[in-house]
Amino acid sequence: MNKYNRVYNFAAGPATLPVEVLEEVKSEMLNYNDTGMSVMEMSHRSKMFDDIIHDAESNLRKLLNIPSNYKVLFLQGGGSTQFAMIPIHFLSKKAAYINTGHWSNAAIKEAKKYGEVYVAASSEKNKFSYIPDCSDLSLDGNDYLYYCDNNTIYGTKFKDVPNSKGLPLIWDLSSCTLSASSLQSNILKVFFSNLALQSSHNVSKYGLIFAGAQKNIGPAGVTVVIIREDLIKETNPLVPTMLQYKVHSDKNSMHNTPPTYNIYVCGKVFEHILKTGGLIAMEKRNQEKAAYLYDYLDSNDFYKPLAQKEYRSLMNVVFTTGNEELDKKFVLEAAQKGLVNLKGHKVLGGLRASIYNSMPLEGVYALVEFMKCFKEKNNVQN
Repeated sequence: MNKYNRVYNFAAGPATLPVEVLEEVKSEMLNYNDTGMSVMEMSHRSKMFDDIIHDAESNLRKLLNIPSNYKVLFLQGGGSTQFAMIPIHFLSKKAAYINTGHWSNAAIKEAKKYGEVYVAASSEKNKFSYIPDCSDLSLDGNDYLYYCDNNTIYGTKFKDVPNSKGLPLIWDLSSCTLSASSLQSNILKVFFSNLALQSSHNVSKYGLIFAGAQKNIGPAGVTVVIIREDLIKETNPLVPTMLQYKVHSDKNSMHNTPPTYNIYVCGKVFEHILKTGGLIAMEKRNQEKAAYLYDYLDSNDFYKPLAQKEYRSLMNVVFTTGNEELDKKFVLEAAQKGLVNLKGHKVLGGLRASIYNSMPLEGVYALVEFMKCFKEKNNVQN
């Protein structure tokens, strides 16, 4: 077993964090930077914490190449709160949503409280096992186009940015943030340039990216929101203060006490990614992990991947033995070997290995070795 007797945690979130970050956080737990206190005891109004949140934002901007006219907010309430905040601010008459699974459905359900929702594309008919064609959507009369980039439950991922036909994009990036360079940076480039184009044509312009922290960014409790500054406007005064982007923007995420310790850890993660090669190196590692696991899944008939091959996620690998009792046995015996949280989401069942940024390649190796042994012992029963 490893130095700290740690398991390989394949949870979909909260997910595993880099050991190097945890070690650094541990060393600073009781006395951060000679302040004589922990960050979790520190005033959010202090100069020391101001430096912490500023550095976190600065490093995230470097990683994602965020333009200077975009505001970065560190908010509370998780990604689910954004399901409401987005239509509250941006849904005037009708909004277009792409439905690729559970979290898209949750966003659609919330948006319907504030206006008409048009499902522009959906993969529901095939149990969300693929990403629908979004190259030529019918979008007339909509205020924005919303989509969830990576589906944690069904293990699918957009490979191309949807064609918004001049509409602003609202992008849920929660479960694949900071996971790749070529794909993510290209989509970000399209996103930002698309909004700039809308501005020059004086089209109704809204645009927002959000990501819950607990997959690739840091501990649960922080949601990063990236929004263009000129789109941050006053909203209906009846909207609760904590649900107004302008309030948080005007106070630089300090309207109330933010989740200070969580932001501090996120900052450490951003710094760690930069030190270890940035998103180019991260993408290479993630592709290697995913390829190793998918190659094994495709090499036999005992395990059955549930996502169609061309739409597979790098982050969430979803599969089954085809036998519910065997799946349960797999989860139990894997945990006994230090491979934990491999049970599929209750919506879908089966098995799921979430191999986010901080899952080491060794963890994937260990999982595949267990899968081989499990297959040899149980193949006759299936």
